[in-house]
Amino acid sequence: MSFFLHAFQIVVGIEGGYSNDARDPGGETKFGISKRAYPNLDIANLTLEKAQQIYLQDYWDACGCDTMPWERAICVFDMAVNQGPGAARALNLQAHDPGELMAARAVRYAENKNFATYGKGWMNRLFKVFKSAQVTPS
Repeated sequence: MSFFLHAFQIVVGIEGGYSNDARDPGGETKFGISKRAYPNLDIANLTLEKAQQIYLQDYWDACGCDTMPWERAICVFDMAVNQGPGAARALNLQAHDPGELMAARAVRYAENKNFATYGKGWMNRLFKVFKSAQVTPS
């Protein structure tokens, strides 16, 4: 059974709506989809349905989340969305369990040059996702 829709609701809820923060390396974003990653996409007019298609294809499927138990899938999926699918796949292979994966994510965030600006939000995100991972959706 795919947990994608449940995971999508959690992650898009964390990502929120439209933002165009000049300090954000992703630049203009909506639902966590950035102009930097999708330069030909009209971010301001992006629909939730189109964002869902992108999340499914470019993050969930690209990381093989359907082959994972819920606890690991939501952690890998959220990392793919926020830190990139390549990083998510690599750290997933190195981590023995979801807690170790989240710790590796925290270290990766702490090493980011934007940690002083966004670090508190990133850490809050990790805790929200890990808490969600503890209860498998029915």
